[in-house]
Amino acid sequence: MRLPRVLPRSLAGQLFVMQALLVAAVVTGCAVFAYVSGRDQAEETAKRQVRTAALAMAESPSVREAIRAPDPSAALQPYAERVRAETGIAFITIMDPRGVRWTHPTPAEIGRPFIGHTDRALLGETFEETYTGTLGPSIRVVTPVRDEGRVVGLVSAGITVERVSTQVREQLGALALAAGAALALGALGTYVINARLRRHTHGMNARELSRMHDYHAATLHAVREGLLMLDGRRRIALVNDAARELLGLGPEAVGRRVDELELPAALTGALLASGPRVDEVHLTADRVIVVNTSPVVGGEQRGTVVTLRDHTELQALSGELDSERGFSQALRSQAHEAANRLHTVVSLIELGRVEEAVEFATAELELAQVLTDRVVGAVGEPVLAALLLGKAAQANERGVELVLAEDSLIDDGALPESLAARDLVTVLGNLIDNAVDAASEAANGGGAAVPGQRAATRALVTVTARTDGGELLLRVADTGAGIAPDDADEVFRRGWTTRGTGRGLGLALVRQAAYRNGGTVTLDRSEGGGARFTVRLPLAGRAAREVTA
Repeated sequence: MRLPRVLPRSLAGQLFVMQALLVAAVVTGCAVFAYVSGRDQAEETAKRQVRTAALAMAESPSVREAIRAPDPSAALQPYAERVRAETGIAFITIMDPRGVRWTHPTPAEIGRPFIGHTDRALLGETFEETYTGTLGPSIRVVTPVRDEGRVVGLVSAGITVERVSTQVREQLGALALAAGAALALGALGTYVINARLRRHTHGMNARELSRMHDYHAATLHAVREGLLMLDGRRRIALVNDAARELLGLGPEAVGRRVDELELPAALTGALLASGPRVDEVHLTADRVIVVNTSPVVGGEQRGTVVTLRDHTELQALSGELDSERGFSQALRSQAHEAANRLHTVVSLIELGRVEEAVEFATAELELAQVLTDRVVGAVGEPVLAALLLGKAAQANERGVELVLAEDSLIDDGALPESLAARDLVTVLGNLIDNAVDAASEAANGGGAAVPGQRAATRALVTVTARTDGGELLLRVADTGAGIAPDDADEVFRRGWTTRGTGRGLGLALVRQAAYRNGGTVTLDRSEGGGARFTVRLPLAGRAAREVTA
């Protein structure tokens, strides 16, 4: 048998019931305390009032003078009633030492014995007591009347318990009204607060909220995409583990503004933007990140939800794919040229010019083999060797000569495993591509000349690859138009290009790969008047150094 549900299902409803009961208990407790305190105070006030009246009567000279008269009641009764009416107390009884009344609010009681205790008063003590007399239970004070040191009479002043209770009941009515108003205001305030809480909790109870929090925490830690939530002031309200790793954020990032995180300016601008951003590519110190932002349209304080995807490996794979496409195009072109040369050799043989055919074939073979032998002999790293041969073929198709500097030398096994082959392809491949573009444009008259530089006589790209003092040195120089000094600081910025939109990522990736491996990238002018980029990568595990242009 299921027990009936006592509390509402939602957390807001449960809190409302509990808060309402708490407010009612507090108000009731305060009311009871006020009632008890009021009753005690009323009794204390009554005791002070009757004590004051009794002592004033006992010390009055007219009372002592009336007691000496043959008929004390004749003078004392009007006086006692007048004082009683003025003070509002229930009775003032003046009696002789034997307790026989001289005054009483009921004249018929005059001459009868006092109902109460007088022993302590006869000994000269003023005392108070609650006793039931002719007027009912009363709070009374009995004090002696002295004349020349003798107790010649007694004065008892009192107020009935009923009158005190009546005063307390009157106060209780006002107290009940105040308590009711406090209870109503408390209930109203509790309802308003819980109505707001109900909107924020969507009517869920504590167990559902706890379960949702557990799911929420598990999802944040499990999801591989970076998730960042910003409040209306662009402060980080929530960040998961993936976002911390992608942006390099520490544990103190929550609560800080985005512009205080020392992120790249372009990325900071995207996070601070009020409008949505879709699949924007941004570079951090060592990663390529795709950023999506979506404003929060509901709630009291608007914010932004940001998702981050790591495209570092994808970008590197895209670069390798572009290289492979270039290789395949170069191979197709070389196959076409080889077929033409083969036809030439065959034709010379058919014409009976065998010696000329041998000379022609030998010359072509030597020309094609020179660079291959030079690369294979100087570069023992297979990835770099393959990259240089492929880029040489690509450059040749564009009328650019790619040569390997004489001092190039990398022995097999000289490069550590920590230096990723993919980073080498990114660095050297992008530098050679840019150099080939610059040299080809200058040779064809399409390059913009830099003031003070002489024109290039041929399209040439010189590559240097060697180990130097515990570092891997990669240098690419071209005979292009070069880079203006004003652009030297901007050349590594993402989006900088002189070749139209959709470009400008290669050099930024070069700098990023160098930084990731603790290296540097520098830019100066080549001997041929073009640009010369020098990359130095430590062969041992060194701390990342600042990249300079």
